[in-house]
Amino acid sequence: MSIRTSRRCSGGGWAPEPEISDVRVIILGATSGIAEATARLYAKEGADLLLVGRQAERLAAIATDLKARGAISTQVAVTDLAATTDARQELAGFIERLGGVDHVLIAYGILGDQDQAWADPAEAARILTVNFNSAAAWILAIADRLERKGRGSLVVLGSVAGDRGRRANFVYGAAKAGLATLVEGVAHRFAGKGPRIVVVKPGPTVTAMTAGMVRKGPLWASAEQVALVVRRAADRGGPVAYAPWFWRYIMLIIRFLPAPIFNRLEI
Repeated sequence: MSIRTSRRCSGGGWAPEPEISDVRVIILGATSGIAEATARLYAKEGADLLLVGRQAERLAAIATDLKARGAISTQVAVTDLAATTDARQELAGFIERLGGVDHVLIAYGILGDQDQAWADPAEAARILTVNFNSAAAWILAIADRLERKGRGSLVVLGSVAGDRGRRANFVYGAAKAGLATLVEGVAHRFAGKGPRIVVVKPGPTVTAMTAGMVRKGPLWASAEQVALVVRRAADRGGPVAYAPWFWRYIMLIIRFLPAPIFNRLEI
C-alpha cells in the first residue's frame, strides 16, 4: 500500500497533495448499483480495483469510468459467482491478478419472486442458493485468507429483510438472515485479531433490483448513501451496520413487536 503526499508545481517547487492510499480492492458483484457507487469512492482514493461479475461489457464500462475517476488500476474478471464450485481457488486467482488484497466487498444477490418461491421449489432454491449458499462459500474463502494474512477487511451486503420474517419476502429474508449470522460468527472468530468483517444491512434502495417497486418516501435511500456506509464499514465500526443509520432503530422496534400486533401490519 503506497501513500502519495506531494506533487511538483509548474514553478518547480513542491505542493501538498491530498493523501491517496493505494488500496487493493476486490468487488464481487461489481455491476450492482451499490457496488458501483462504492467503487467510485475507492477510485477517488486512488485504489487498485478488480471488478468481478457476469456482464463483460458492463464491467468494462465501469472499469473505464473508475479509471477516469482516479483509480490507479482497474481490472475485470467475468464469472458467475453463484455458480462457482471452488471459491478458494478462484479467489486465489483474483488475488494473484491484483498482487494482493486489502478490502473485499460481496455485493451480488437477487430479490426473486416470493409468490413464485412459495409455489415453486426451484425458485425458492434459486433465491437461497444465490443469496446464501454461494455467498457463504465466498465469505468463508475470503475470511480464511484474511485470517492467514492477519489483516484486511470484508464487507458483505445483507438486508434489513433478514431481521424479521415478513410475508412479502421471507425466503429472501431467510437467506439474508443466515448471511448476517455467518458474518457475525466470523467477526467473533476475528475478535482480537487483525482482520475485520462487517455485514451492511440496507433498507429499501433505489437500484435495478427494486426497479419494479414504487420507490418513493423518506425511507428509500440512494445507492450513493448506502455506499458511504459500506466504505466506512471497511475501516471501522462494529460487525453490523445499517444503511441509512435509522434502520437500526426501525428494525429494533419491528423485531420486538408482539406477534398479534406484527401480524396485523402490511409490511
